[in-house]
Amino acid sequence: MKFLFTPSSHFNLANLFTFVNITAGLMATYFITQNNFFLAIILAWIGGAFDIFDGKIARKYKLSNEFGVQLDSFADFLSFVLVPVFLIFQAVYVASLSGMWIIAAAIVSIYYVISGLRRLIHFNLHAQVGEVSKYFTGVPTPLGAILLWLVYLANAYEFLSVALVMALMAIIGWTLNSKLKVPHP
Repeated sequence: MKFLFTPSSHFNLANLFTFVNITAGLMATYFITQNNFFLAIILAWIGGAFDIFDGKIARKYKLSNEFGVQLDSFADFLSFVLVPVFLIFQAVYVASLSGMWIIAAAIVSIYYVISGLRRLIHFNLHAQVGEVSKYFTGVPTPLGAILLWLVYLANAYEFLSVALVMALMAIIGWTLNSKLKVPHP
């Protein structure tokens, strides 16, 4: 069991938590395809909890390494970019739109996915293994996902129209690569 606390191990404790995040994201994607949005959201939040703990474990036990940084970004892309966009596309856009409007929704969704991917790649290129800054520049993808969940809920409870969901998705996508300073928790 020494591998759990060996920084060079791809299966150290921090990375195992990241693998659970990835598993939760994959399962959430499956349940979205089954229109079981409630379970998909629960799994996405479970993935988010494991994302918080993987970083804390990596820092506490000095398990940070380049593999873990890349793995964490892959997990973030799946759980905090693809899953919330796919959820909104399936639960909101497909349920309410057709014709040119569904194409517009697809364009906004693709914009958000590319923005999230760009942010994660930029972060990886500038990240120092084991180092944590006081501020993020731009909205981190987990916070972007939380904002998208709130947009989804506001639409589900009929506080936001589909057009506003699309506009907010585009705005949140823009903030991912903005110059906004967001305090690191």
